[in-house]
Amino acid sequence: MSEIDEGKFKETLGHFATGITIVTAMEDGQPVGFTCQSFAALSLQPPMIAIAPAKSSTSWPRMVKAGAFCVNILAQDQEQLCLSFAVSRGYKFDGVCWHVGVSGTPILHGCLATIECALDSIHDAGDHELVIGRVLSLSTGNGSPLLFYKSRFTTIVS
Repeated sequence: MSEIDEGKFKETLGHFATGITIVTAMEDGQPVGFTCQSFAALSLQPPMIAIAPAKSSTSWPRMVKAGAFCVNILAQDQEQLCLSFAVSRGYKFDGVCWHVGVSGTPILHGCLATIECALDSIHDAGDHELVIGRVLSLSTGNGSPLLFYKSRFTTIVS
């Protein structure tokens, strides 16, 4: 079997449009979060989701001990919010409106949907971790999603 070129792998996967999320949690009473494109529904019974943070993430290790996290699904007008949570330095919540959800996790205002989860399990997945969350609470808003396709932001045109 031949080795897969990393650039070609990224280019090929870029042909799959994905939604964009910001995953949030609390660490010692302070909100933390990161932009996460690797998100999927996993199970209906029981309701579960999966995220895949990079092992190089500086935020995810701080969030694990909370035992709960929130997946905030971004709306088309939240591109700047996405970019500000994609950096690995500084306090990302400056100027961000949020409130504490039923699980104790930060819920970002203006998102298309939110999914609060209890941390169920973490599995090794190459240069990422595969994280399974048991859904505790859901909410939805209105609008269109912020999407990522071929290394660019886009949205649904209706």
